[in-house]
Order: sequence, then C-alpha cells, then structure tokens
Amino acid sequence: MKLVLADDVALLRDGLAALLQGAGHSIVGTASDADELRTVVRSLMGTPDSPDVVITDIRMPPNNTNDGLVAAVDLRGKYPGLPVVVLSAYVAGPYVDQLLADSEGGTGYLLKERVGRIEDFLHTLEVVVAGGVVVDPEVVSHLMSGSSRALARLTDRERAVLSLMAEGLSNSQIGDRLVLSRTAVSKHVANIFMKLDLPPGEENRRVRAVLTWLRAEKP
Repeated sequence: MKLVLADDVALLRDGLAALLQGAGHSIVGTASDADELRTVVRSLMGTPDSPDVVITDIRMPPNNTNDGLVAAVDLRGKYPGLPVVVLSAYVAGPYVDQLLADSEGGTGYLLKERVGRIEDFLHTLEVVVAGGVVVDPEVVSHLMSGSSRALARLTDRERAVLSLMAEGLSNSQIGDRLVLSRTAVSKHVANIFMKLDLPPGEENRRVRAVLTWLRAEKP
C-alpha cells in the first residue's frame, strides 16, 4: 500500500511512517502543512507512486484549525474516490459531517490514540482503501447519543449493529462482539437496510447505511 502522511509534528509523522513501513507499506510522500499536502498529492497522482490512501492530521498550519481536514475534502473533490483517513486529538462531530458531506466511501475518522492500537489502525486502512467508511468508536458513541429522527425506526440492537458497521467491522466480527450468530447479524443488517430505505439493488448499501446514519440531522 502506498501512503501520503501529513502532520505538522515531525516526531509523530516519523513515528507513524516507521509503524506503517514496518507493516510492509510504502510512504510515497509526507507533508507538514495543509498546502504542502495538496502539492505533494497533486505531484504524485497519475504517476507510479499515486497514493492508495492519504492520512492527515486535522489541525495543521497555516491556520492551525481544521486545515488538514479542508485539504482532505479538497483532494477528495479533485480526485473522487481518493481514500482519506483523518486523525484528530479529540471528538468533534462537525468534522465528521464535513468530511463525509459528498463522500461515497473510502474515508476514515480516527482519534489519534487509536493509532497506538496497531491492528485496529491497519484494519482501518484496509477498509478505507477498499471503499469503506470507518469512524472511531468514541466518535460513534458521541454521534449516537445525539442522533434522533434518522434512527427512530431502528431497534436498540439494530443501532448497536450499525454503530459497529461504522467502525468497519464485518458481520462475523459484529457477531463476535455482540455474541450473536451470523444469521442473526445478517437479519439485523437487512432490517437496517430496509428501514433506511436502501433496497437490494442499491450499490454499496453497507457504506450508504453508515453515511445515512452519520449524516442524520442532530437535534
């Protein structure tokens, strides 16, 4: 997997690069601010080193606010389908909404502490590169507590299944987490699709179900 990394803290950037290289991935570009991230990705697209995924911190120069996120959104607009994972030091729901506003998948939002859980982090990259959506469990809990109308038709068990879908878990992994059979999980997932008006002919229903939930109007 070829990756571009963006973080204004060199120690964190280099540490993440070492972790990913140790897992067999290639770092094809790095950036220390949002403008440099845009430049690096533009220079690589269409070359043999075109990135499979971009990983960026949200808070970076030049403004040290949400510059990394804005750069990620801009890159997704210029290169539709470019997988992006954004990292944040804290839970911030509006950032998730902005990242997913025009997305059809291939996006991830993780708290930085999740990177230390190496297996989870590497799993996230695989899901995102495959076109899935992964949201940090703490962010999931935060959003779930504020959701209302979009989830009104779901049972508590279906909400639990959907929240684990948002973390990028497969049906078998959801079954292990909730101590349910695969048949039971499949039934809950089918009910979620039906209640969110995602018919069998709808492409990529799993991603669309997660996006529907994440875009749900908050009170």
